[in-house]
Amino acid sequence: MTTIALFHSVLGVRPGVLAAADRLRAAGHQVRVVDQYDGEVFDDYAPAGAHVERVGFPALMAAALDGVADLPDGFVAAGFSNGAGMAEYVALQGRCSGALMISGALPLAMLGASAWPSGVPVQLHAAEADPMRHQEWNDAFVADVRESGATVEVFDYPVRGHLFTDPSLPGEFDAVATELLWERALAFCAAAGAQPAAR
Repeated sequence: MTTIALFHSVLGVRPGVLAAADRLRAAGHQVRVVDQYDGEVFDDYAPAGAHVERVGFPALMAAALDGVADLPDGFVAAGFSNGAGMAEYVALQGRCSGALMISGALPLAMLGASAWPSGVPVQLHAAEADPMRHQEWNDAFVADVRESGATVEVFDYPVRGHLFTDPSLPGEFDAVATELLWERALAFCAAAGAQPAAR
């Protein structure tokens, strides 16, 4: 069993986040969905992005750390899109045994870091034709992780949806890609949870 902190996308805790938590719990893991929006949810990216701008990334990153403050060391940080960046930031604090990142990654320098914890493996998933994809960010992040000596798996899916695992977004959801992603992600979480937290 692994303890997992799950961070939502810029749209908030949508059904896709709750479905992800259910999958993880069904596999025997303990899951905390960290709601950085206090229940607010968006249907469109523009107002969601405006909300993030109003709140500010420093406040969101502080909320991310607050949301996991009482979790035992060795948890897996996981997230979607903006939440993948939050999971990345949390994992940089040295308390995690793994980082599961879906539809997002940031170069470490954007988070004020110079090195990835060497004992924190990463699994990164992305849609090949995601209109919000920043390939240069993904490449920089993967290079940073590899330079640290940590293992990193990168999986691309032949789909267009940014949040392609969320069934409540029919214009983005892809059932086949979702099943493949979770087959890989569940194996990653089980293996990561068996490892001690990196220091």
